Amino acid sequence: METSAQVLTFVALLLPFAAALAAPVLTRILKHNAAWILALAPLWIFFHFAGFLEQVADGGAVTGGFRWIPSFNVNFSWFLDGLSLTFALLISGIGTFIILYSGGYLKGHPQLGRFFSFMLMFMGAMQGLVVSDSFMMLFVFWELTSITSFLLIGFDHGREASRRAALQALVVTGLGGLSLLAGLLVLWNMTGASELSLLLRTGDAVRDSPFYLAALLLVLGGAFTKSAQFPLHFWLPNAMEAPTPVSAYLHSATMVKAGVYLLMRLNPVMGETDLWETILPAFGGTTLIVGTLLAVRQSDLKLMLAYTTVASLGLLVMLTGIGSDKAVEAAVLYLIAHSLFKGALFMVAGLIDHETGTRDITRLGGLRDAMPVTFAAALLAGFSMGGFPPFFGFLAKEEIYAALGFASPWLAVLTLVAIIGNALMLIIGLAIALKPFMGHERKTPKEAHEGPPLLWIGPLALAVTGVVSALFAGTSHHYFSSPMASAVAGNSVDVHINLIPHLGLPLFLSVVTIAAGLFFYGFLDRARFVVGLLLQVIGWGPDRGFDQIIRAILRVSFFVTGLIQTGRLAGYMTLTFIVVAMALLVPMIVYDELPAIPEFPSLFFYEWTVILIAVAGLAAVVFANNRLTAIVSLGIQGFAVALLFMLFGAPDLSFTQFMVETLSVVILALAMTRLRLSPTDHRPALQSAADLMVSSLCGLGFALVLLKVTQLSFDDTLTQFFNANSRIVAHGRNIVNVILVDFRGLDTLGEIAVVMVAGLAILALIRIRVRRAVGDNVPGEGM
Repeated sequence: METSAQVLTFVALLLPFAAALAAPVLTRILKHNAAWILALAPLWIFFHFAGFLEQVADGGAVTGGFRWIPSFNVNFSWFLDGLSLTFALLISGIGTFIILYSGGYLKGHPQLGRFFSFMLMFMGAMQGLVVSDSFMMLFVFWELTSITSFLLIGFDHGREASRRAALQALVVTGLGGLSLLAGLLVLWNMTGASELSLLLRTGDAVRDSPFYLAALLLVLGGAFTKSAQFPLHFWLPNAMEAPTPVSAYLHSATMVKAGVYLLMRLNPVMGETDLWETILPAFGGTTLIVGTLLAVRQSDLKLMLAYTTVASLGLLVMLTGIGSDKAVEAAVLYLIAHSLFKGALFMVAGLIDHETGTRDITRLGGLRDAMPVTFAAALLAGFSMGGFPPFFGFLAKEEIYAALGFASPWLAVLTLVAIIGNALMLIIGLAIALKPFMGHERKTPKEAHEGPPLLWIGPLALAVTGVVSALFAGTSHHYFSSPMASAVAGNSVDVHINLIPHLGLPLFLSVVTIAAGLFFYGFLDRARFVVGLLLQVIGWGPDRGFDQIIRAILRVSFFVTGLIQTGRLAGYMTLTFIVVAMALLVPMIVYDELPAIPEFPSLFFYEWTVILIAVAGLAAVVFANNRLTAIVSLGIQGFAVALLFMLFGAPDLSFTQFMVETLSVVILALAMTRLRLSPTDHRPALQSAADLMVSSLCGLGFALVLLKVTQLSFDDTLTQFFNANSRIVAHGRNIVNVILVDFRGLDTLGEIAVVMVAGLAILALIRIRVRRAVGDNVPGEGM
């Protein structure tokens, strides 16, 4: 990749974040019209990536980047093949219309600038995710999508439902991200590859590894949470608490497809195994049926679309798991079709809500004259969702049935699942495209009228694209479908499906699906009632289970906190020193690392004098009549240690010890005079004995550790380094001070910060006590 192209690709990855920084300023100046300026960022990204279409269509790939953390072999690198390039174009292309739509939908909102920033950051995170080559880069952007989606879902943070939905999405997808991180680390360890482009060249190394199962389960944990597979699907419909532009973007081309993207990306190295071809179709098929049934239950347009998104994600996972070239073709075609019609339909739902004041399908009707452009967009997108010709959704449905069939009992089950799921999605597609617009006009909270161009240009463009891409299927396949299918399959795949249907079984299954959908469309209201009744009978669901798990965690947390955090400082100190004593003594006893009993050294009289001073200080501390005396006596120990340092030829260390000990005694003494403490120790004899035992064990532990250290061979490498460099590098003669303020300057800064925070906390407590005391002495206070 040429240097200029690398620079431009790097700019394309950073541009959404730069636009996010500029969004509040532009919105303050231009109001909602800032959308026209901000949309130029994803539009430029779209055209930049479109410049690689010819190269990728010819079987090539675009790579680039730079070294990020060389010591860990981590690069900031990107990899563009048919899969990642198609995703990048969907994200930036649909993102352009979403930014425009946001300007119209949130016109006049006081936080529109903040919304633009969140949306552009989300766009940048998803863009980075799909083009990432480095494992670490992939994980960083993966988690960034979770964080930015949290901000978007909880945008209306004044409502409890929004806060709950945002937290739920963050918890579920965040835990999935940790699972993915573990899976990537296992793959890294298995193959030695830290980039996706290198991993794809490892052949059967992953499949043949004894750690394949662990890697598979961890990767599926990340993919299934992100792409809302049953029973982890519940967060996605709840995310509809976000403004409609978020829903349209989240469900069409971005976050919810991240898990599908991951599975497609890893299919060449992890697919074609019994586990892969069992787990993915099983969970995907279940999600397809559950999602479509729950969609039938809804009357809110956004929720109907949300549950069909869950179903569509299940269908994509099922097709990816089947693994044949035809199934891969079907998955690729359906992913593109779904991105187009679902983005359009969500914007249509928001447009209806914006212009009528409701999105309840049972309260809507006869809008075709008042909203003709919206009706046209809904009709085109809804028919594509239903799989009718001449739409891209029709090509996808035909290829789905070409990939399935009745060659085996397992395929027969999956074929039946696909027929039921597609028929139910056809019903929902027709309901959204027809029911709000056909029939007699109904009275709505707001007088219905067509929205401004900012609102309808996006859904109309996406819906028309769904038609044009099918009419010119050859060109669509050459630049998009075939390169993408080849990347997913791991070998060259040519997609040839066009508007002429497959004859034989695929055409028969397609006719059955359409006939079943059209027949049951007339019974949608009854089906809604039946599914609702069934859900009432079942009662419990994963969404309620999530709340139960959170409540259980809170209960356990409160219990543990109440057990450990007793509110008594003496208890905390005792527990801390017990843990310290165990950490010092237990390892030495268990691993037989106790020091040998040393011979008592012969001491000079002045050394005996220092020891006697230390012992006298210890006795003074133990037998002191009040706390102030004990604190002052405690300083004797430090001075005795300083004298020992001096006697053994370390005057600089001795001087530092003198200063520290003096300041400690003075500060503690001053603090004690300001605190309201009892002058003497009133502990009962039993507690005193226990404290004596704990302190003795700590002292014994430190003594044994120090003895063991002194009995080991001495490594003077650091000594020689500091002796040689303290004067030359740090320009200091006092080696101890040089170590503290130069060689370990950041450590010292951290210690100073801790002491400062503790000092401020103490000062605050003292001031609170003084104010209370003053308040108690004010005449008439509280009367």
